[in-house]
Amino acid sequence: MRDGLGMGVAVGLSGTAFGAAAVTAGLSVPQACVLSLFAFTGASQFALVGVVAGGGGLAAGAAGALLLGARNTLYGLRLADLLHWRGPRRLLVAHGVIDETAAGAFAQPTAAWARTSFVTVFASIYLVWNLTTLLGALATERIGDTDAFGLDAMSAAVFLALVGTRLRGNRREQAVAVLGAAIALAAVPVAPPGVPVLLASAAALLVPSGAAGAVEGGGPTGPGRGGEEPTDGEART
Repeated sequence: MRDGLGMGVAVGLSGTAFGAAAVTAGLSVPQACVLSLFAFTGASQFALVGVVAGGGGLAAGAAGALLLGARNTLYGLRLADLLHWRGPRRLLVAHGVIDETAAGAFAQPTAAWARTSFVTVFASIYLVWNLTTLLGALATERIGDTDAFGLDAMSAAVFLALVGTRLRGNRREQAVAVLGAAIALAAVPVAPPGVPVLLASAAALLVPSGAAGAVEGGGPTGPGRGGEEPTDGEART
């Protein structure tokens, strides 16, 4: 619970950046808050407002956001067996399946601890994220000329911060990131806003899964490769 609360506060404060980025992109304060309440997928939310800020259409932004959020489906497949929640409450639990709740649950040694971690991380991030989204959106709305403060670059900067930690020590993910960036940069001059990021996702298919010593996660149910205890990079994100 202590670790979950710490993660919730630290990650939830990024909602301020999202609220500011959303209003800068042209969304209203209520629209920004609705996105945080019902989408609640940080990187996908930043991707959507980034496309809108760049002049792209809502369809392209939503497609990119859905593509980024699709990974949560894979988390859900593992969490369903780990958390053992059944019935209507699974709908609420599904809303909380994000990177942080999955990482916290997978890192626990028992199913009971995994459930406690999931609930603590979900509740704390959801509360803080939505509150700070409102504060960031209201503050940015009152600033006026947000470009003068460099807020137009905020969504891109925060997105890089979110994915940057995933690139440490995993050479395959580093290769995917570099190739994806190259594809996106090549597509920017010829493709409409929002499309380059969709094309960049093809990098994950082009780089072999066993490339350059890729690291596979150990997971919460046992040790890592060869019976050894998983390292931090394997067991946690």
